[in-house]
Amino acid sequence: MRKIHSKILSVAGNVITVKASGISYEELAEINTFRGKSLAQVIKLDRDIVSLQVFAGSRGISTNDEVRFFGRPMQVGFSENMLGRIFNGSGTPRDKGSSLSENLIEIAGPPVNPAKRIIPQRMIRTNIPMIDVFNSLVISQKLPIFSVSGEPYNELLARIALQTEVDMIILGGIGLKYDEYLFFKDTLAEGGALNRSIFFIHTASDPIVEGLMIPDLCLAVAEKFALGGKDVLVLLTNMTNFADALKEIAITMDRVPSNRGYPGDLYTQLAARYEKAVDFEDAGSITILAVTTMPGDDVTHPVPDNTGYITEGQFYLRGGRIEPFGSLSRLKQQVNDKTRKDHRAIMDGMIQLYAQYIETEEKRAMGFRMGSWDKKLLKYGKLFESEMMDLAVNISLEQALDNGWRILSSCFEPQETSFRTELIKEFWPKK
Repeated sequence: MRKIHSKILSVAGNVITVKASGISYEELAEINTFRGKSLAQVIKLDRDIVSLQVFAGSRGISTNDEVRFFGRPMQVGFSENMLGRIFNGSGTPRDKGSSLSENLIEIAGPPVNPAKRIIPQRMIRTNIPMIDVFNSLVISQKLPIFSVSGEPYNELLARIALQTEVDMIILGGIGLKYDEYLFFKDTLAEGGALNRSIFFIHTASDPIVEGLMIPDLCLAVAEKFALGGKDVLVLLTNMTNFADALKEIAITMDRVPSNRGYPGDLYTQLAARYEKAVDFEDAGSITILAVTTMPGDDVTHPVPDNTGYITEGQFYLRGGRIEPFGSLSRLKQQVNDKTRKDHRAIMDGMIQLYAQYIETEEKRAMGFRMGSWDKKLLKYGKLFESEMMDLAVNISLEQALDNGWRILSSCFEPQETSFRTELIKEFWPKK
């Protein structure tokens, strides 16, 4: 039975406080005001004093308004018909489609029991050489994309959504500008990927609490599809906005701040989402790629710092390219020995030569005289950047490996590289 309370003790920002017993943490409630009904969620319990975050904001709420508790946490409708649909942070449609009121599933459940997980062992092909060749993405992996404002991280996510070989995409946008939302919608529609995608979008003008719901909504729906046998890729942008929403609510609740004002449970809040990545035994999988912007390009900022302890590596996006030295997929060794026998050799050898190119470029910039080897490295570095690092390159893994050999052969003699003789005999292009 729903519990109804007709007295609100206080209204502070978008948080209201009522006196009630038998209420659960994260329980959903409905507030009746003269402006209509608004959803709220329990965010703090102090004996019988209950604090709720109001989804639509507290404007128009008076202390005499009625609060009706649902006796359950937030739920979202689930259906195969969700594909191609766009929802907001409360699970209601942003498009003109009908609401999903059947097959309701709870959000923010616990991570999957490790006994039901299998060891990650399948590669996800993205047709982006800097990922497929040098930092392979693995089914059930959780990886952040570390970047700064102004970098094309949303464009990278859209490319991945269009090109990645998975069954379906779930895109979660947190604090997006409206034109960013339209960019994702139009790009995936034009690329033909909208029919295998589900959007949960929170824009900067939407209530802040809905931004907190986005990862949970995405992952709850992803888990349901994964249990049905689908390989699901969850793309989240931007998790720094998610952390900032946690920070804002913590300030409203007068909680003692931790590092740079973020709540002390920031690590736990992030881990609770990232740990939903899983490869189910005898079912599908959930893989998570999440943008994390670093204010001031500071990797010691609390959000990227905590994220790095949870995830299995990271992609660094700098200068419009995935940085080869800072990026790391810790699970790539699980899959890149099963692709082609020259994969690991190309991965290691090309990066070693690119590191030498960086040193040579620094010497050239300082006016040092360039020898014949330096000139070869300079030619190689330019080709590597344009044909391998450029995010516009859209080729298969096998084509990228062939391109690697072609670039090497156009700059060096076989004996000048560190590749094994048997690989050179088999893969070095014949002149």
